[in-house]
Amino acid sequence: MYVLYYRRQRLLGIMAAVGLLLVLGFTAWHWLAGRAVPTMKIQPIYQGNPERKAVALTFTIDWGEEYLPSILQALQKAGARATFFPTGQWAERHPDLVRQMAAAGHEIGNHGQSHPHPDNLSREENRRDIQLGEATLTAITGKKPELYAPPYGESKPQVVAAAGDLGYKFIMWTINTGDYLPNTTPEDILASVIPKCQNGAIILMHPTKPASQALPELLKKLQERGYALVTVSEVL
Repeated sequence: MYVLYYRRQRLLGIMAAVGLLLVLGFTAWHWLAGRAVPTMKIQPIYQGNPERKAVALTFTIDWGEEYLPSILQALQKAGARATFFPTGQWAERHPDLVRQMAAAGHEIGNHGQSHPHPDNLSREENRRDIQLGEATLTAITGKKPELYAPPYGESKPQVVAAAGDLGYKFIMWTINTGDYLPNTTPEDILASVIPKCQNGAIILMHPTKPASQALPELLKKLQERGYALVTVSEVL
């Protein structure tokens, strides 16, 4: 009887252990599923068509409006078009500049509304910020943006997925000019772009003093090398 009792108790113990493992396994699966990497409809774009001799200058904007008139003038003089990514909060303060960009044939993309750190936001929070930026820019230009450039270049899966949910192309860059860094000179910008330039390059710039100073020479050197200076949508 003792042997039977022992075997029974051992069997019950094994069954209890198996049950506990099943419960723990289901709990862990449920926890991980809730934190799964978001399904992404799109991927970040770092470069355009490598078969076409063309490049795209992009300007992400949340400040620096004092340098935009000279930037727009340099682009006009060179017959070049660029893609501008203003935030909604900046566009609300400077709607005439946004309209001036669009009227000159430049492309207007979405940089979100409030310039947060997108990597710190959820998918839904990113969608909301993109939607607010879209509403602002659409109200000013009469046209919905098709491109999204994330603030700070942050591109965790939930950020990319949020832009994809809303039908955007997710734009990064091939070359970062570093024009926003302290002590950057116009010569630094030229040195960061010209040796590395290639077909389909997307060149990241901002409305800064060194960028505005470097731009006329940069445009000249790119055109001398046979590059067409077009918008991001065209270079894609």
